Amino acid sequence: MNTQDQKKAIQSWRAKRVTIDDLAQHLNLSKGTVSRALNGYSDISEMTRIRVRKVADQMGYRPLSHAQAIRTGLVRSLGLVLQVNEHDGHRPFVADFLAGVSEAASAQNWTLTVSTAESDEDTLRLLEALADDQKADGFILPRTRLSDPRISFLRDQEIPFVLYGRTGDPTGCSWYDITSEDSMVEAVEMLAGLGHRRIGFVPGAPGYTYAKLRLEGYQRGLQLAGLPQDSSLITAPAVNIADGAKAAETLLDLDEPATAILYSVDRAAFGAYTVARDRGLHIGRDLSLISYDGLPEGSLIDPPLTTFQVDSRKAGKRLAELLIQQIRGADPEDLRELARARLLDRASHGPAPNPAGPTE
Repeated sequence: MNTQDQKKAIQSWRAKRVTIDDLAQHLNLSKGTVSRALNGYSDISEMTRIRVRKVADQMGYRPLSHAQAIRTGLVRSLGLVLQVNEHDGHRPFVADFLAGVSEAASAQNWTLTVSTAESDEDTLRLLEALADDQKADGFILPRTRLSDPRISFLRDQEIPFVLYGRTGDPTGCSWYDITSEDSMVEAVEMLAGLGHRRIGFVPGAPGYTYAKLRLEGYQRGLQLAGLPQDSSLITAPAVNIADGAKAAETLLDLDEPATAILYSVDRAAFGAYTVARDRGLHIGRDLSLISYDGLPEGSLIDPPLTTFQVDSRKAGKRLAELLIQQIRGADPEDLRELARARLLDRASHGPAPNPAGPTE
C-alpha cells in the first residue's frame, strides 16, 4: 500500500470506532499480539510495540473503558439507557425494574447509571459515551429486538452487556427473559378448554423479539388444543388503545367472528372494551379477552382484565447480578435464565358464548 492509500485508509478508519480487531487486520497481526503490544508485555519486541502504537495513534484507536478498568480497577457501575420513544416508554415496569437493579447492585457495592434516549441513534451515542467516560462497566439492554443495533454495537466493541429478552443472533449474549410464549400457549389452552374455537390474536410491535415469541406461542397453543391455524384470526399489530380497538373490530366483523381475543399487550386490549360496549357485547360472557403485561389499569376496568404479570423487580435484580458476573469474567453464554409470568385470573374471560347471540 503506497503512502496515499495509507492516508485514505487511516481517514476511513477515523470515521468510525476503531477496535483491536481493526488494528490486527490492518497490521496483519493476531489480535492477541496487538493487545499485548498495546499493554507493554515484555514478550513482544520493542519494534513491534512501537509499530502497533504508532498505527493505533494514526487510526484513532481508543482503549475500551472496561478494558482499562480491568487494569486500573472497575468503576463498579452498571449502565442502563431507556429509550423513551418506544411505544410504552417502559412505563409498565420501570419503577419496580429500577428498584430491583439498584437493590442488587447496592448489595455488591455497585452503582447504577441511568440515561434516557429519544432514538436508536441517541441510544448508541449514549452507550458509547458512558463507556468511554468510564461511567459504566457494562450495560443492561431492555426490550430487545430480533436485530438489535445496541447488541451489535456492544458486541463489536467488546463491552459487557446482558439482555432483558432474547435476540435473533445469540452469539456472545447473556440474558434474563420471561417466556411469554408459554403464557400464550397457556391462554389458548385455557380458552379452548372453555369451548372457544375462534380465538383471535393481536400481535405486538414488529421487530421486537417478544412479538415474535408471543405469536409463536399462540400458534403452538392452537396446535396443542387441536384447533386449525386460520390467518384471518391474526390481526395487524397493535400496541395502543386505538389500534387495539381496530383489531377487535376486524375480528368481530369476520363471517365467523372470534369469540375470544388474545392480545400481546394490555394497552391494546383496553381498546376492545369500547368496541364491545358499542356492539352490546358483555366482556367475559359474549367476548373473552386475555392479555399480557399486568398493567395496574387492568384491575380497574369493568370487568377486570385477565392478564399475565411479570415480576419486574426480580427481573431487574437478576439482570444486575448476571451482568456483574459477566464483568468479572464469566462467559456470557453461561449466563442465561428464563422465568414464567404469573396469570392474573380475572373476569374478562369465560365460557364460549351461546351461538344464538349476545346476552341481554
